[in-house]
Amino acid sequence: MADATPTQNADTPKGLVLAVTAYVLWGFLPLYMKAMAHIAPVEVVAHRIIWSVPLAGLLLIALGRTRDLKSALRDPKMLGMACLTAALISVNWAIYVWAIASGHALDAALGYYINPLFSIALGAVLLREPLNRTQLIAVGLAAAGVVVLVIEAGSLPWAALGLMFSWGFYAFFKRSLPIGPNQGFLLEVLILLIPALVYVTWLGINGTGHFGLVATDTMLLAGAGVVTAVPLLIYANGAKLVRLSTMGILQYIAPTMIFVTAIAVFGEQIDRGRLIAFPLIWAALVVYSIPMIRQIRAQA
Repeated sequence: MADATPTQNADTPKGLVLAVTAYVLWGFLPLYMKAMAHIAPVEVVAHRIIWSVPLAGLLLIALGRTRDLKSALRDPKMLGMACLTAALISVNWAIYVWAIASGHALDAALGYYINPLFSIALGAVLLREPLNRTQLIAVGLAAAGVVVLVIEAGSLPWAALGLMFSWGFYAFFKRSLPIGPNQGFLLEVLILLIPALVYVTWLGINGTGHFGLVATDTMLLAGAGVVTAVPLLIYANGAKLVRLSTMGILQYIAPTMIFVTAIAVFGEQIDRGRLIAFPLIWAALVVYSIPMIRQIRAQA
């Protein structure tokens, strides 16, 4: 998943197609990850990293953008920030893979529903961005939904909160990387590549890995790079051609598809806490989205 970071002041047909395509692909991702539910999440994430590198690298070569990457690798400050964002995205991937595999896809949907509202709160706390009344109401409703879940379950919804925090801070710090989105993604997976290779090699030596043993598992793990990199790269290019407000609305496509998949395909149950919490969060998103819809109509 990704936060909306476009620079375009008008929606273009190409941008809309790319943006919707990226979010729909993210919406179908749980089906792919569920097929690897028998594989440890860390092993899945390691292969997501390994197989993303050649794909992202070939794209940069085709676009002729490798010079920016070389400059970033020689800049200690940029490299340090990239290490932080790489760590955050790897944590996000691991939580997501675990949530889908262990029957917590509804929590994954919850985390990504709350994420835009968390980003607003994060901006208010860390960037001193003032919240208007509409935003305060939206954040308050979302917080109430989380409180209901805690009271009903007797514990924190760790998967949802983990996805929210890891992606929210990832998007926040990603803004500080003065490098294009395609170059930034390759830089992050390159930083993670050596630990991923070491871990996969260690699994192979100990005979506990899944790659190369069963044809289906091998193909799924190798394809993990494609299902990771392709939506991110499509999104990164589409975001430049669509307005921020439009992307703010479109970003609900993925968690809505995850929510439907969790119930209709995976058979997850909605308990009383979720029956109360999800409507509160959906109400928060409606309140949050109304100003953006008005902006879209006004600009149209």
